[in-house]
Amino acid sequence: MKARANAFTLALSVALTTLTGCSMTENDSPDIPTAGTSTSSDAADAVEMVSSGIYDLIGVQGEASDDQSTVMNCSGKDRETYFRILHPWNFYPATASNLQTAMDKLKSELPKHGWKITEYGPDTSRNKNVKMTADNDEKKVSVSVIEMAKNDPPKLSLDVVSGCYRIPDGQEIERF
Repeated sequence: MKARANAFTLALSVALTTLTGCSMTENDSPDIPTAGTSTSSDAADAVEMVSSGIYDLIGVQGEASDDQSTVMNCSGKDRETYFRILHPWNFYPATASNLQTAMDKLKSELPKHGWKITEYGPDTSRNKNVKMTADNDEKKVSVSVIEMAKNDPPKLSLDVVSGCYRIPDGQEIERF
């Protein structure tokens, strides 16, 4: 259980580190998107629908992991009133040769569906994984995609994160 918690903590910190510099994560900036008012459960459903739409854009045979969303704080804001949703998941292509095709499809299809690619290229890891970050201003979400070609099995690692939601008056944020 401790290994699973450590893996989650590592994944969360990688996601947050990956997304820093992206307009969706700079909470001290006046440009931080407000995603609206919602319960954390409804917001998680909305973010998971965005993930589903991204999955559809991949366009190659494969399988997605069944990871659950989690609630995060909005930096610099009251943690009892504001929250964000993070939906981390992985895509495993049916064949290793389809991994590059999947990343190329996302790079070409995301902009056609309201996304602006803000970063694309090799990361600083030993494996020089290709990393892409994209923002969707209309949906108030950002996605970080890392092509992990040297993993066994090869995969795309995706983190979809929302802007800051406000909990409706009289309700409490569910933490999951």
